[in-house]
Amino acid sequence: MTDRSITEHECIIEALLFASDHPLSIHTLMSLVGNIDASRLQAVIAALRRRYDQNGHSFQIIEIAGGYQMCTRPRYARWVKDLYRNRTATRLSKPSLETLAIIAYQQPIIRTDIEAIRGVNIEGVLKTLLQRNLITIRGRKKAPGRPLLYGTTDEFLHYFGLNKISDLPTREELKSLIEAEEPAEEVETDREHPVEQIPGPSLGNLAPSGGPVHPDGSSAGERPTGDPARAPGG
Repeated sequence: MTDRSITEHECIIEALLFASDHPLSIHTLMSLVGNIDASRLQAVIAALRRRYDQNGHSFQIIEIAGGYQMCTRPRYARWVKDLYRNRTATRLSKPSLETLAIIAYQQPIIRTDIEAIRGVNIEGVLKTLLQRNLITIRGRKKAPGRPLLYGTTDEFLHYFGLNKISDLPTREELKSLIEAEEPAEEVETDREHPVEQIPGPSLGNLAPSGGPVHPDGSSAGERPTGDPARAPGG
């Protein structure tokens, strides 16, 4: 393969990643580029990433949701945020977040098991998560009634800036994050009317029941603040 053909592949892959508004998998890129195998494709992507790093570009290529996507670097997030400040951000409710966290850590899981952990009916929440493609039906459990099993999707990974489900924090890491955010002492705005401290969620009921998803044994609202914004052009 000549240097010219490598440069052409770099240009094609760069154009595809720049134009796409969602991650592109190796398989998808191979089918679009043509005449290139997986190892060469990954080498070209690695070369593009090095070039962007060495030349100090404001954008980069990241691995996310099992594919590759071009996005701006986190340090430029404040300006990109200003650009889209008039757009309404779609947020998940607390019940949706709690339900999604249970599914993410214990998938595949049936509805009754989720409700046993949360202590409330989740029919409406499941419908919302399914409509937003954050969860999907993974089949049926071999039990009386053959209840549906739920699990997360690639859209879930993309929404939270993850490449694979094992990138989720472990229970210990999550517990540490929650404890770090809790105030050490009561905060008062008025001596006669102290502000009540609301404790963080308990993780005791998130112990895996059907086999751990995370290799260590071990969801979610807006994208994390540090999640890089999409590059323009998609």
